[in-house]
Order: sequence, then C-alpha cells, then structure tokens
Amino acid sequence: MVDDALARELMDMTDEDRKLQPGALSDDVNAQLAHRRVTVRNGDRLIEIIDEHGWPTAELVVHEAARRAWLVAQHADRHLHLQRRALTLMTEAVRAGKGDTTQLAMLHDRLLINEGRPQIYGTQIAGIVNGAPVPWPCEDPERMDQRRAEVGLDPFAVHVAKHAPA
Repeated sequence: MVDDALARELMDMTDEDRKLQPGALSDDVNAQLAHRRVTVRNGDRLIEIIDEHGWPTAELVVHEAARRAWLVAQHADRHLHLQRRALTLMTEAVRAGKGDTTQLAMLHDRLLINEGRPQIYGTQIAGIVNGAPVPWPCEDPERMDQRRAEVGLDPFAVHVAKHAPA
C-alpha cells in the first residue's frame, strides 16, 4: 500500500534541494551553505525514514518518490554512513526486482568518490575541461562503457553529448 504522506514528504524534500542546488555550484558561500543545510537535514530525515520503513521503494511511495529518496541519498555527501546504508538497501531492492540499477550505479560511484576511491561507472564528474565534462578517476577506464551498459547507462561519450551546452 502506498504511503501518500511519505511520498509527498520525499518530493518536498528534494524540491527544496533542487531549488537551492544552483547556489551550491556557485561562488556564493551563503548559497553553498544554504544547500548544505538542506542536504544534511534531508539526509537526517532519510535515516529516520529508513529506520521506520526500510528503503522507500515504489511499492511504498510510488516511483517518483522512490527516485527522490535515492536523490536524497545521492546528495548526502556529508552522511557517508547513510550513503553506505542506502547502497546496501538499494542493492537488496535491485536484487528483489524493486530497484533501479542506474540509480544504484550512480550512488555506488558517488560513495566511492566520497571515500576517495576510483569510481566504477564514470557517473561522477570532476569538472569541465575545454567545455567537456571529465569524470573523476575511474577503475579500469577501458571497461567503463561496458560496465555502464550492464546497468543501463549510455556510453560516457553519448551521455556527455546529451548534456553538453547547446
């Protein structure tokens, strides 16, 4: 049975994150701190949700709200314990046919980068060089596109072309 109130809460949490995200990428320290406060608060709340309900799958909160739960975990860069726990729970959900492999891959990469290790799927971007996104270091980069395909991600070059400025 879908928990409509929890679904709405997850949507609202990430709406605020999205609204403040451009400031996080700016040189405005106050905007960066505002976004940080929201992602930390959202991470704290997601921990409570997981403690009470387990991982919020689409069965519990509908597909879009489940995606938003992943987004909270993805942006919880100051909650590595939450990212590790979410990775474990999302892995279980994927194995049970109730999770998204691309979201799992992106969270896995995000956690690896946050731990100072090479990513696996090349989903995390370190910066822009000559107008092109450059991924953080990646384990076995020659096989990155093969691993991306295995989880339903486009080849890196296709991904970059889709998101390049017009």
